[in-house]
Amino acid sequence: MFVLKNKKKISYKKLLKQHLKILKGLQYRSGLFAASNKNVSTGYDKSWLRDNFYECLAFEVIGDWDTVEKTYSALLKIFLKHEYKIDWAIKQRPSHKHEYIHARFHPETFDEFWEDWGNKQNDAVGAILYKIGQLEHHHKRSILKGENEIRIVNKLVKYLESIQYWIDQDNGVWEENEEVHASSVGACVAGLKSVKKLKGIEVPDWLIEKGEEALNSLLPRESQQKFVDLAQLSLIYPYDVVNAKQRDQILKNVEYHLLRGRGVVRYKNDYYYNNNPDGYSEEAEWVFGLCWLAIIYEKFGDYEKAKKFIDKCAKLDTRKGLPELYFSNSRKYNENTPLGWTESLFVVSLYEYMKKHGKTKKWFF
Repeated sequence: MFVLKNKKKISYKKLLKQHLKILKGLQYRSGLFAASNKNVSTGYDKSWLRDNFYECLAFEVIGDWDTVEKTYSALLKIFLKHEYKIDWAIKQRPSHKHEYIHARFHPETFDEFWEDWGNKQNDAVGAILYKIGQLEHHHKRSILKGENEIRIVNKLVKYLESIQYWIDQDNGVWEENEEVHASSVGACVAGLKSVKKLKGIEVPDWLIEKGEEALNSLLPRESQQKFVDLAQLSLIYPYDVVNAKQRDQILKNVEYHLLRGRGVVRYKNDYYYNNNPDGYSEEAEWVFGLCWLAIIYEKFGDYEKAKKFIDKCAKLDTRKGLPELYFSNSRKYNENTPLGWTESLFVVSLYEYMKKHGKTKKWFF
């Protein structure tokens, strides 16, 4: 498989090798990944819980379990280091942002960053639980190596119960307005379902049912303020917590309302890197939205449509890698290049396409 890039043909195999190398370069010795280049001035040299979850998907799909285990070992060390905070939140439901589990940490010391931020991000906790359950149950990888790890996972379950995740107004994936977000509730539902299958982890049925009821009442909306949001793609992949009707509606809404020439806007009137001085109508175009759609269509067997999204991503590549976003109707991209999340989803989309066509042997190790 080839794609035409800069008037030259480049193979999917070469692209996959290039972007795996870029992504691996974002990892610190601790096992955690930076969100972007380690020297970037935007703060993306830090480690986000959610970003590490997504950045590991590439190594999981190619079977690089050493990298995956190293990262999840580091993530569990973060929770253990801040166990006192989790205990406090379990004892009494948090009433202030700083009392929640933070979303980003120092990649080497595992300390929190205390500046004001949209730190109420329940989906990040759900995401980590989801993957721990998958790795232990489906892939038979030992992430929970002892009593400490089992104890902290049980406390994360109790934490989601204490904050009442099904009605909790969090900052969501984009770290912005506090609302009940379908993408956050869905991540928690997926996480609880996943770890419930593990020996030694206690998840009451009602705790999952509360989330499912809330999710179904929210959909097809993302929240009270947002009719459609790019983050809703996570409910299809990787979490798979929506039925076929809900899935089709989410895809239809995202592609009709948010798909653009160089990416997918996060939601209507998104002000982040908005190209219009008034903050409206010229939303930034996020590249990983294209990779995300490619993966979803691969899961449903529509490889022709998936290839169109993959090739579009490849043409947006830069010397540094794939950026976070392009400014509306522009070839200009922002400083967060490469974005680890984008690199990982691009690798997954390439690998799954090549796998379907019998081109995935362990040549990359």
